[in-house]
Amino acid sequence: MTDTVLPLQRRRARLVLILIAGIPLSMVLGATALWWAVEQGHVDVLGSVGTANHGELIDPPRSVSDVVFQHEGVAETLWQDLPVKWRLLVVQRGEVCDAICQQQLYQTRQIHLALGKNFNRVGRVVLSNTAPKAVTVIPEAAQGSSTASLSDWLAQEHVGVTALTVSLDRLSTLTPEVLESPAQWYVVDPAGWIMMRVSDDLYYKDVISDLRFLLKHSGG
Repeated sequence: MTDTVLPLQRRRARLVLILIAGIPLSMVLGATALWWAVEQGHVDVLGSVGTANHGELIDPPRSVSDVVFQHEGVAETLWQDLPVKWRLLVVQRGEVCDAICQQQLYQTRQIHLALGKNFNRVGRVVLSNTAPKAVTVIPEAAQGSSTASLSDWLAQEHVGVTALTVSLDRLSTLTPEVLESPAQWYVVDPAGWIMMRVSDDLYYKDVISDLRFLLKHSGG
């Protein structure tokens, strides 16, 4: 009986070794096949990933790492000088923060709060071509009847928002979609890439779902 068991054990051990040796080979062959399929256009990797998102991916993403901003309209600041976080980026053009601008600030604030335990991994930025002290919040859309500067209004209604300023040309290059429709804002990853844009009419729970997915699959 012992003579019968030993060959059986050897065959099993040999089979295990063959399987172990075959795993790396299978991975290489699988990766090669996937690469060939992408090269031939049979597989759209970005499109497949994008179907999980409700916001629209920016392809290719745009880097803000080399941009010199004015912080609060005064000090020169680089994006990497900010704490490393995901950022919800609201774009404000001109000298008036109108109803759309204020709605986006409100919307991003509520989405930020809804992230709960991930709140501190996300920050908010309003990016403008005009210093916040020179931007007026119009009384028709603002709470109260008197006008206020964007700088003062942020301090009262949106504590923690970072106000950055760039030239109008640079703003247009970084956020060209806003030229066609201002009713959208952006998501910037911790490395400083504008990687997604979010339409104002997108259901807020869908936006939260996108952000939670990004936070879950990133270390930033």
